[in-house]
Amino acid sequence: MTADALPRLSRRATLVAGTVLVTGCGDDGSGSTAETPPAASSAPSSPGASPASPRASSGGTALARTSEIPVGGGTVFKDAKVVVTQPTEGDFKAFSAVCTHQGCLVNKVADGTIDCPCHGSRYRITDGSVVAGPAPRPLPAEQIDVSSGTIILA
Repeated sequence: MTADALPRLSRRATLVAGTVLVTGCGDDGSGSTAETPPAASSAPSSPGASPASPRASSGGTALARTSEIPVGGGTVFKDAKVVVTQPTEGDFKAFSAVCTHQGCLVNKVADGTIDCPCHGSRYRITDGSVVAGPAPRPLPAEQIDVSSGTIILA
């Protein structure tokens, strides 16, 4: 078959087809793949707590009530790709939930660290610094506003 006999695709069709092929890849060879987070909010729910709204009145994304973040721990918000910690009572911190090693999402906060399930990297809840590698850099800080008992991603 000659090139002249092949159907011609529009630029849009070619780009869409290329996008499908590129986004289909996700294995880094380690046996684990990063998952696309579900569309539903991953904010914890509890009686009396307002669900995380797409946009808070101040223009940011409401993540949780302050009472939902444990003192000495934290919560990972997969949809927002952010982790919020409360190292000491009333002191809230936020960091990117994307591991600086290979881009996996961290999945838990335990024993004073933010943990990545892919290769074992761990970060301090106080400042996002690396406790255990292979992560090469700390988790970047994220801006949050804490107002009227609500944590808002700025």
